[in-house]
Amino acid sequence: MTQDERWLVRYNEVIKFIEGNKRRPSKYTPEERNIVNFLKHTRKQLNAGLLKAERIEIEEFRKLQVLMEQYKRKNQYQ
Repeated sequence: MTQDERWLVRYNEVIKFIEGNKRRPSKYTPEERNIVNFLKHTRKQLNAGLLKAERIEIEEFRKLQVLMEQYKRKNQYQ
């Protein structure tokens, strides 16, 4: 399995999780920790400009960005 295939498998897991649970994965739940690490690593690569252009340009990546913004944690004290 190539690195691109593994990235796509992990990406599909993230989308399936968010759509199924209607929330972002929690870093405190051991079952969800791999998903959180994938998201964190991908976000760091994107911000540093190191994420491959093919991954950014796929339509599904925009879908992930919209889902992440939709289920963004809200500050309960405001």
